[in-house]
Amino acid sequence: MLTTGMLTTGRRRPRQSLGNSGSRGYSRESQSFGKVAFGRVAVPSPVAPAEIEVIVSVPFMENTLIVRRPGRRDCLVVDPGFQPEKIIRSLQSNDLAPSAILLTHGHADHIAGNAALRQEWPALPILIGAGDAAMLTDPRANLSALGGVNVTSPSADRLLVEGDRVEAAGFEFDVLDLPGHSPGHIVYLLQTESPFIVLGGDVLFQGSIGRCDFPGGSQKLLVGGIRKKLFPLADDTIVYPGHGAPTTIGHERRTNPFCGKNAGLFDIE
Repeated sequence: MLTTGMLTTGRRRPRQSLGNSGSRGYSRESQSFGKVAFGRVAVPSPVAPAEIEVIVSVPFMENTLIVRRPGRRDCLVVDPGFQPEKIIRSLQSNDLAPSAILLTHGHADHIAGNAALRQEWPALPILIGAGDAAMLTDPRANLSALGGVNVTSPSADRLLVEGDRVEAAGFEFDVLDLPGHSPGHIVYLLQTESPFIVLGGDVLFQGSIGRCDFPGGSQKLLVGGIRKKLFPLADDTIVYPGHGAPTTIGHERRTNPFCGKNAGLFDIE
């Protein structure tokens, strides 16, 4: 839903590994974005490069990500949307077994596919930021009740906070707290790739930021978090947002009208 170097994340908790469990749609399989193809994406890396498939779900054109390393069956599903059948079909057709569902936040368009994926893979763990955990089972909190559709999800198996690390499917993601769009929004930072990759949910978009008028929202928190935690990353860091095409940190730092260098909305220390 839209409106208008190395990063140190503070304390680091002990590493925890996850075992394996088993309209206007826009098809962008051929559209390129710098070094990235929007669809199945290969990113240069010192290890086997990350491959990211973007599956767009109506009605909010939400991006679900399937993240994997070549040659491996295990993968990660990020923010399953309102068309889980598309996600399941892609996983099965590519003979993939998801290791975990990673959620950036708890709004309905980013959790609506959880139940269907859990039904298909009953042992599949669900991870979410601690501040958004209640949204999974509360249609009012996840905003689906406002539209007359009561979306619920199984409860989370692991609650994440800044400084945590998620190790699964051959990846090591650092967790950053980035509230403002929702109270417990997090992003997943992959620093083993070159360039780095951010799985960003509804924080930073190409030319925009997440809307802040929902309960628990704060534009000051969101802009401040982007500037303090994302903008110190290298210019070529790729951001995969929850809606729309990928972008880079450098592009948004220079040009984003809400949080870029000329935005001037807030004087953040």
